[in-house]
Amino acid sequence: MTHLSRRKLLKTGLAAGAGFAVTRCASSSTAPSGTPNNPAPGPQVNTNQIKDVNLRLIGTGVSQINEIRNKAQEDLGFKMEMRALSTEENNQIAITQPGQYDIFDGEYFSLPLVVPSGNLRPIEITRITDYDKIVPFFTEGSFDGMPVEQSQGTAPYRVMYVDGPDSKEFSSTPTDYATLIPFQYNADTLGYRPDLVGREIESWAELFNPEFRGKTSILDIPQIGIMDAAMVAEAAGLMTFGDKGNMTRAEIDQITEILKEQKRNGQFRAFWKTFDESVNLMSSGEVVLQSMWSPAVTAVQSRDIECIYAPLTEGYRGWGGGIGLSQNLSGIELDAAYEYINWMLEGWVGAFLGRQGYYSAAPENAKKYMSQAEWEYWYEGQPASEDMVDPFGTTLAAQGSVRDGGSFEERFGNIVCWNSTMEENTYLVQKWNEFIAS
Repeated sequence: MTHLSRRKLLKTGLAAGAGFAVTRCASSSTAPSGTPNNPAPGPQVNTNQIKDVNLRLIGTGVSQINEIRNKAQEDLGFKMEMRALSTEENNQIAITQPGQYDIFDGEYFSLPLVVPSGNLRPIEITRITDYDKIVPFFTEGSFDGMPVEQSQGTAPYRVMYVDGPDSKEFSSTPTDYATLIPFQYNADTLGYRPDLVGREIESWAELFNPEFRGKTSILDIPQIGIMDAAMVAEAAGLMTFGDKGNMTRAEIDQITEILKEQKRNGQFRAFWKTFDESVNLMSSGEVVLQSMWSPAVTAVQSRDIECIYAPLTEGYRGWGGGIGLSQNLSGIELDAAYEYINWMLEGWVGAFLGRQGYYSAAPENAKKYMSQAEWEYWYEGQPASEDMVDPFGTTLAAQGSVRDGGSFEERFGNIVCWNSTMEENTYLVQKWNEFIAS
């Protein structure tokens, strides 16, 4: 695989206009596999003036990780500042404070809120080296050869493209301009402590089970928490929805009343907004069952505490995250930002996040930096042929164990809804806040 010859970056005049000399080490399908204790070499970039660039990133704690920043700076030759924010704070800054960031690391469900602000620069797909290696449910709206239209919510494909270089309107068909370039995604479900629950959890309905009164928690991000609540309410037979990803006001009213009743009955121990909050609630045993993200489960496991990410009967809630560019970027900073996007897809980051349970947008690239045992465990759902170790060197899964939910195909073939921004988003946020304050 040759990187530099395929780069559209050279067409920007960066090398000539800014004295930017770029070289990359070769990478191929036979590149050495990377593990936490023996990482494979990432792409190397030698620069002249690029060292003066300092890019400011905003995103959530999911991927604003010091090790990723340090590796990027080492490989790319410029400086980066990362701010780890809650989802709401991240969106708010992207919409209202465009001068505060250069790169937006956000979720696709946030785009109906962020893109109309005009603060994101449409991304030129011709400048993305490995765009053709991105999984097709982002780029084509299909999975395993089948369209994903049956999934409810803001499936990434629906907000993947805009009409042109200055557009703030989504395109329903592929164009040359993307909103975000994806790099990670997952299928979310409930996490639980089997040692404290005492049995297997198989349904979303269990979150409202009086058996766990005072020991459950739900995610306090309105657009996501309401969908988890909808999954629970439908599974429990309390109500049904025409489209959980785009509820009517009447449906929002009904699910809000259900949530209020559960709260009055003392069902919830807490509501969490950030990754760390969910980890601490589960690790301490304050909650035994809650909305959870896959790496939060692995973080609990890394503390030598048994925690399971439940493959539930009703299916998963999907989400996807990607990199967007600020409209304020220009010149060498803009070119450096494109270089960063390409670096994010190249494979090292995909493998790093894969060891926490995320999936890479370009999985075959990530595979180059994973051992065969890691790939078989995290992607293929096979029993671990050796202990599985997270990016920080902590053992997460013992030899012989199987990933919760099985293979990539099993998980993503069972997504029934995606994180979503609904048409009634303003009303939804109002009613959700009413529930939290009740």
